Amino acid sequence: MKVKVAINGYGTIGKRLADAINAQPDMEVIGVTKTRPTFEAKMANLRGFPLYAASKDFVSRFDEAGLETQGTLDDLLPEADIVMDCTPKKMGYKEMYEKLGKKAIWQGGEKHDLTGLSFNAMANYEQAYGAQFVRVVSCNTTGLLRTLYPLYTEYGIDNVLAVMVRRSADPWDTKRGPINAIEPVLKVPSHHGPDVQSVVPELNIQTTAVKVPTTIMHLHSVVVDLKKEVSSEDVIGLWKATPRIIFVSGSEGIKSTAQIMEMARDLCRERGDLYEIAVWDDGVHTVGKKLYYYQAIHQESDVVPENVDAIRSMLEMEEDKLKSMETTDKYIGVC
Repeated sequence: MKVKVAINGYGTIGKRLADAINAQPDMEVIGVTKTRPTFEAKMANLRGFPLYAASKDFVSRFDEAGLETQGTLDDLLPEADIVMDCTPKKMGYKEMYEKLGKKAIWQGGEKHDLTGLSFNAMANYEQAYGAQFVRVVSCNTTGLLRTLYPLYTEYGIDNVLAVMVRRSADPWDTKRGPINAIEPVLKVPSHHGPDVQSVVPELNIQTTAVKVPTTIMHLHSVVVDLKKEVSSEDVIGLWKATPRIIFVSGSEGIKSTAQIMEMARDLCRERGDLYEIAVWDDGVHTVGKKLYYYQAIHQESDVVPENVDAIRSMLEMEEDKLKSMETTDKYIGVC
């Protein structure tokens, strides 16, 4: 019997989660919510997802647009086994979920304190087993954990210094910048390091960030002080054995984030998404115990498989994290 998943907020992440969850053999989306009859609401109907208004105050908007809804969030939640909260941060739905005794998953825009449990499938799948509330960490934090956690467990880490070269907005967002500038994040360290530590508290990491005028991907420049001397080949071999890391090569013509996303489109993924973290194999270098590398993060999609695994852990559907990850990846097209 499939678990029933409600998606509160059908936007950039919510619509991707809806497709990924419905692709799983043990899950189904029973409804999605919107506040307005946008093109995304219409697409939800076209894709066969039952559409609900976020509250009764919004029903008239859909009626006026001639877009049929199945009710409101109040009608949807009682039927769900778990809720994916993909609404903008600080929307305040937690009390509603608690009142109904529902399990819920939030996204990385929220603070760790909201749930007290931040999630990455490889790092702390077991910790989320049976939990009521979980926060899946942000796209950048997910990217850092994907490559750092195997290094941490295999070689040990003394320190990490990572620079986040951040896209200024998602491709659809015309209201954010910078447009023709590079903007440093003057809060140092940036929030990404503490966010990594919300999952792996023992990991010593400092991060800084700059925003650049692109909408395609984030890029990380990472310097790691390991506890052991290793070769570049050792590190690449370790990452090749780690799920959700994909290698690209400048020598093969992939020298930018734009070319990575062109490759993702050629992989025939849904929306051209890249769920994996892309690492340049010819950008991995070691000098003694010091490791240097570059990675790219598709901010719209890398957290999608983590959310699916969080469902399995919280609902106690699968004890083994690697088995959950294997199932998730298989049905969303990750090789």
